[in-house]
Amino acid sequence: LVSYYTTTWQTRAEYYFTLSLDPEAGVPLGGLTIQQTRGVDNRFPFFVERTSAFLGRPRQGGAKVPVEARFDEAARLFTLTFPEPVPPGATVTVVLKPWNNPANSDTYMFQVTAYPAGPNPSPAPVGFGTLRIYDPDRR
Repeated sequence: LVSYYTTTWQTRAEYYFTLSLDPEAGVPLGGLTIQQTRGVDNRFPFFVERTSAFLGRPRQGGAKVPVEARFDEAARLFTLTFPEPVPPGATVTVVLKPWNNPANSDTYMFQVTAYPAGPNPSPAPVGFGTLRIYDPDRR
């Protein structure tokens, strides 16, 4: 997880979640869930309709990848589906766009779970993304 805007209330923030898929995976990536599991502010909203994805890494992006996003505000859970599954061996980055960063400085954690393409996918926990939000430097 990378963000280049890391102070409270900051606008234009983008949260980049990057996954490098194992070339030996056997099946493409069909979707992800991303859930906020830690952080004092659990009410900051997102522009769900502006969620995007691309092949590659932040600031080195490649081809766009179609993605469909839903956000359950109460559970703080994004459900992302790739209509054209991402092939094994690819590196994919999903971009979530909050209205603004959280109002409170803290360490925010997001649990990421991958779902293979196909019927009845078995979820695979990928790990956690850590986002540190700081108070502005007022010197």
